[in-house]
Amino acid sequence: MKTTETPAPVPAESGPVVRKTEAPPGGPDGGKKEGATLNVFSHGVLVIWAIMVGMPLVWAVMTSFKDDASIFGSPWSLPDRLNFDNWSRAWSQAHMGDYFLNTVLVVGGSLIGTLVLGSMAAYVLARFDFPGNRFIYYLFIGGMSFPIMLALVPLFYVVDNMGLLNTIHGLILVYIAYSLPFTVFFLTGFFRTLPSSVAEAAFVDGASHTRTFFQIMLPMAKPGLISVGIFNFLGQWNQYMLPTVLNTDPDKHVLTQGLVQLAVSQGYKGDWSGLFAGLVMAMLPVLAAYIVFQRQVVQGLTAGALK
Repeated sequence: MKTTETPAPVPAESGPVVRKTEAPPGGPDGGKKEGATLNVFSHGVLVIWAIMVGMPLVWAVMTSFKDDASIFGSPWSLPDRLNFDNWSRAWSQAHMGDYFLNTVLVVGGSLIGTLVLGSMAAYVLARFDFPGNRFIYYLFIGGMSFPIMLALVPLFYVVDNMGLLNTIHGLILVYIAYSLPFTVFFLTGFFRTLPSSVAEAAFVDGASHTRTFFQIMLPMAKPGLISVGIFNFLGQWNQYMLPTVLNTDPDKHVLTQGLVQLAVSQGYKGDWSGLFAGLVMAMLPVLAAYIVFQRQVVQGLTAGALK
């Protein structure tokens, strides 16, 4: 009698062990919820910050169109009617028009001089190696940390000895010297990010250093020039200490001096509407400049990081 042998079980082939991985806590939706929460929080902070910054500006503009009784009677309400005579009174009787013109002349001349001289110095420091390069660069950096208050007294005597006291061009030169350290520091880093192959190709074609700088490198540095120009414009337009010390002639006062004089004179007369109108006049050019060039400012600030 035959017996059938049962075949031995074949062992399974050994292979990679697949283990079940546990999903992260909260699942894929957890990260989305955290990101949404962070997004809501950041937007909330930005909205609160915008309200804190924008409300005083809007309130000043609203108040400039009110009469004095409405300013104290209902300070947060909209004006019943637009009193444009507040602006005309501040422009003519308070001489804000003359102060505005003086400010445009001083800031315009100093801004052009600062950008031209600062860009030339920054280009040389960024693109050429020569003995003393680092020393000159750090001298400009040191000028940024020097308090202007310590230089007021010697600066007054220097400007007086040069015969530039109480003059528009004297104030322009002081503004240029005051703004050059930051301008050179900012543009030196920007010129280093520009490709050197373009300048080398211009030299091969026979272009001089002057032509290469003004026709090739300077247009390429337009975002940086606009950015540093906006910062210098804000600082020079709102400058009060330097013109107070170096410009004591009432006929050549700038807007900041005119606003202080308007606050003192109109404050005793109770003409608060004219005071707010003059304040808005001084504020509008700064807001307009930043609104027009805000994209270029961002491009100039991020150009070095993107490089």
